[in-house]
Amino acid sequence: MRHDYASRPAHIRWLLDSDPAIRWQVMRDLTDAPPDAIAAERARVATEGWGAELLARQSQRGHWPGGQWDLVTLWSLVVLKDLGLDSASKQARKMIDRVDKRLVFKPLNNRPYLSGETEPCINGRILGIGAYFKEPNDALARQLLREQLKDGGWNCQAPQSTRSSFHTTICVLEGLLQHERAGRKSPAITRARKRAENYLLSRRMFRSLSTGDIIDKRWLRFTYPTHWHYDVLRGLDYLRNAGVKPDDRIHEAMQMVIARRHQNGRWPLNLLHPEYIPLQMETAVAGASRWNTLRALRVLRWYTNSTYRL
Repeated sequence: MRHDYASRPAHIRWLLDSDPAIRWQVMRDLTDAPPDAIAAERARVATEGWGAELLARQSQRGHWPGGQWDLVTLWSLVVLKDLGLDSASKQARKMIDRVDKRLVFKPLNNRPYLSGETEPCINGRILGIGAYFKEPNDALARQLLREQLKDGGWNCQAPQSTRSSFHTTICVLEGLLQHERAGRKSPAITRARKRAENYLLSRRMFRSLSTGDIIDKRWLRFTYPTHWHYDVLRGLDYLRNAGVKPDDRIHEAMQMVIARRHQNGRWPLNLLHPEYIPLQMETAVAGASRWNTLRALRVLRWYTNSTYRL
C-alpha cells in the first residue's frame, strides 16, 4: 500500500516513508488522517517491520533472549506497546498469553510476571504493559500508590532514599496513565498522577528544586528506546499524552527540544542507552531519528496549539 505524500513538507514525507509503527502515529498525531486509514496502517505493525520482527524473536517459553531474561522481556514489551501493536490482534494475544502463562519470578514464590516484582521503576512498566495487552492489575496499582514519596514521585531506592527519582517517577506515571485508560480511572490514581506531574513541573522538567541547577545534562539528549531512563523529551511526551495543559514551567524544556532541531526539520539521535532488546531500529548516533522527530513534533504541536501563550 502506497500513499501520495507529495503535498507534505519534506520532514513529514520522510517520517511517512518509514516503518508502519512510525507511519500510523504520524497519521494520527501530525496529519489528522481519517480513523480508518490510521487503523489500517496500525494493523500492519503486527505483520511488517519492527513490530513483526520483535514478535518473531519471542521464545516459546515467553521471554526475549539476549541478557537478563526479565529485563530484556520488559524492555521488549514496552517497545511493542510504544510501536502501537494492536492488543486485539491475534499476534498480540498469542504473545501476551505466553508471557502471562509461562513467565514467573521464581525468587518471589513464582509470582506471575504481570503481577510485578519489588521495584516501582519495573512495576510501573509492568502495570502499563498488563493494562495495554491483557488486563488492569488493581493490586499492583495500589502497591505503587502506597510507595509514592512525600515529594510526589517514586524511587527504587526507597525507603533508604526519601527523595524521588525522575527515572522511576516517569516509569510509574506512564503505567498509571495506561491503567486509567484501561478503565480503572479513580480519584486516588488521578491524585497520585497529579502529584507526580507536579514533581516534574516544579523542577522545570530537569532542574534541581533547591539549587535550580541542571540535574543531569544527559536529560537534554534524546533517544529511543528510553528503557528506564528519563529525559526531557520523554517527560514532555508523557504530559502531552496525559492531556496536561502547558504552562510556563515547561517553557525552558520546550526551548531545549526546539534547539535540538536541525535545519532540515529533523531531530537527531543524540545517544543510545546500553540496555538491550533483540531489535535494531535506529542506531546512527548523530544521524536523523524518526522516533525523536515524531515525538518532538507532536510535543511541539501540543505546546503551540494550547491556549497558553508566552
